[in-house]
Amino acid sequence: MQTSALLFGVTLIMGAWHANAEYKIGVGIADVTGPPAEVIFMGYAKLTQKGEGLHLRQFARAFIIDDGISRLTFVSADIGMMGHALRRVILRQLQEKYGDLLYNEHNVILSGTHTHGGPGGYLMDVVFDITCLGFVQETFDAIVDGIVKAIENAHNKMVDGEIYYDVGQVLDANINRSPSAYDQNPEEEKAEYEHNVDKELYQLKFKTKDGKPIGVINWFAVHPTSMNNTNHLVTSDNVGYAAILFEDSMNNGALPGRGEFVAAFASANLGDVSPNIKGAKCINTGENCDRNTSTCGGLATYCIASGPGNDIYESTSIIANRIFAEAMNVFASTGRKISGPIKSIHQFVNMPEQTVEITDDLGQKQTVKGCVPAMGYSFAAGTTDGPGEFDFQQGTVTSNEFWNLVRDFLQQPEPDDIECHAPKPILLATGRMKLPYDWQPSILSTQVAMIGDLVIAAIPGEFTTMSGRRMRKALNQVAKEVSGVDATVIIAGLSNTYTDYITTFEEYQVQRYEGASTIYGPHTLSIHMQQYRKLLKALLTGESIPEGPVPEDATDKQISFVTPVILDLPEIKRHFGDCLVQPQNEYHIGDTVTVQFMSGHPRNNLRHGGSYLHVERQTEDGWEVVATDASWDTRQLTLMFWWKRTFLASSRVTIYWHITERYTPGIYRISHMGHSKSPINGIVPYEGSSKPFAVFTSNRIYRRF
Repeated sequence: MQTSALLFGVTLIMGAWHANAEYKIGVGIADVTGPPAEVIFMGYAKLTQKGEGLHLRQFARAFIIDDGISRLTFVSADIGMMGHALRRVILRQLQEKYGDLLYNEHNVILSGTHTHGGPGGYLMDVVFDITCLGFVQETFDAIVDGIVKAIENAHNKMVDGEIYYDVGQVLDANINRSPSAYDQNPEEEKAEYEHNVDKELYQLKFKTKDGKPIGVINWFAVHPTSMNNTNHLVTSDNVGYAAILFEDSMNNGALPGRGEFVAAFASANLGDVSPNIKGAKCINTGENCDRNTSTCGGLATYCIASGPGNDIYESTSIIANRIFAEAMNVFASTGRKISGPIKSIHQFVNMPEQTVEITDDLGQKQTVKGCVPAMGYSFAAGTTDGPGEFDFQQGTVTSNEFWNLVRDFLQQPEPDDIECHAPKPILLATGRMKLPYDWQPSILSTQVAMIGDLVIAAIPGEFTTMSGRRMRKALNQVAKEVSGVDATVIIAGLSNTYTDYITTFEEYQVQRYEGASTIYGPHTLSIHMQQYRKLLKALLTGESIPEGPVPEDATDKQISFVTPVILDLPEIKRHFGDCLVQPQNEYHIGDTVTVQFMSGHPRNNLRHGGSYLHVERQTEDGWEVVATDASWDTRQLTLMFWWKRTFLASSRVTIYWHITERYTPGIYRISHMGHSKSPINGIVPYEGSSKPFAVFTSNRIYRRF
């Protein structure tokens, strides 16, 4: 028996004696913001979507629960998704600091919120990094350092506490972006649910023994794609802003990321769920798109979903506020107190080697298997949240001779692959592509945790709505059969590994984007359900299971085409930090302040725990920082913190501050902090400030300075 399995077995057995466990709880937050300029974003696979500045900082939020015998760590990070390499390095660093027992494969869940507005290049799988021009060490290090720091912060603040569970409903923040696929599910199954997306918001809230709130995790199914693929500013999108709103309401005015209370809005079964609730329209005609192909006159590029606002910033704010408002309503209720031991289990699984027995439409049992990874034609069409390129359409179930030639030039699929994936026409035979390293993972991470009667299924990808519903029902049934417990099951999506989408068998048949991106074939969900049933049963019975095949470490095979920062030079007769565009002398609530500075490259220092800018108010004691580059109010409908090379090695940053009613009248200034790079002095910090200016109320009743 391997050491990790032995440790797990001992912990599980001891935990079973601990039915009335007392909890110690720690919460922590840290910055994971990647390079905000000249790195392509992860999510929309659009080579032109390169960072030009910062809209909202990305944070990792860590929650540690310890019952005196066992420990569970859950992290929700404002990034697209997790990957093997990230988790491997994070666990190694934690074990170097704390030993092998406290933080390991079994008891650490790492989940991405799935924002599409963060810099990419960190997954070490070719198909995910190639659209970001390869591996980006700066992004990878930012995520690792931030998550480790968040866990360390939580570790250092463990207190005696209590956990409460409750559920709410958000009716006006999500829609199904592939209703034609959802409708393929059995009528009797759909009749069990009122909506074709999950409207429930699941919440865990954490308090100290004396009742002081210290943290909350909210799981709600929605894509963080309010900021569409026209956006070039790093952002945590709608769920990231919802987290900032929650923390701001609890932290007595502390700046984002610097308060004691930590609020996460984590991903759930969001695979087919969009925040763009006006729906998909043809931007060239205003008509509805074709329901199954999501095209306008045969072209997917014109079919774009939007709303509820008039632009991506307003839509982000509206969706965030709606989710936040219901989360606060749920938080205000008493909820159900969670008690009982902490248990967790993990296993690596080689998906193409898995088999599962299913019952076909004729009632006959047959054994089916997972497929070698492959992407379908409709994958290239993108979604209505972010359409793809060329002439690809969703709903494509036939291949094209030209694109097959292109595919075969890269890697021809085996006949078994074509048969296994049917009716998906294979566009990329990613599981057969090994140069310079694996294009997509065949081995994935599966994990289940329990806190009392609460089950958290850490899913390595994007479950669609019905996939998540089936998994919740299946795990609830296992808990009833094995232990008589009516368990609450939470789907924690995009955890530990990224393996694209997981649709139901029925949804797969019509090959919308989600089906084409279900990389292990039509029976992927059935294999997942079999695996997670096995994990939960082992968790409840104390059975030890093997670790499974460990994924290859491809660190030394990484290739990057992202050019490093070579040199920064100020413009003639200028210095770094010089304010080139000064503010006016006075503004009023509702106005927007614009300033511009001579700058270095933002990639020289990501300023974790700090900011590229400060909005400062004059007090008797000096200048007080009232907003940073993580503050939502520091924005306009078009830009917030915008960086641009002006000539060769020279660059400028433009800062927009939209003055809202939360700011009191007074004397203000805007400061910019950064680092410049020279071949002689290396990377050197600089800073500069604008001239002071007055902010008045809207009726202009404030003295001039």
